[in-house]
Amino acid sequence: MNKEIHPEIMDTKVVCACGAEYHTKSTKEGIHVEVCSNCHPFYTGKQRKASKGGRIERFNKKYGRSEE
Repeated sequence: MNKEIHPEIMDTKVVCACGAEYHTKSTKEGIHVEVCSNCHPFYTGKQRKASKGGRIERFNKKYGRSEE
């Protein structure tokens, strides 16, 4: 490895918006993230299912068509 072309890898603290902190190695000194495994809905079990209507129902609702 050439020492001139590779960035220096250092210990880094990753801070989430929820307050959780993680220590890892990176080329950046500090990393701030919005979502981590402590607060992400998929990992915490707070994920809710989206109720999607069919295309025809959404079209009728959008353009005010009534079903006759």
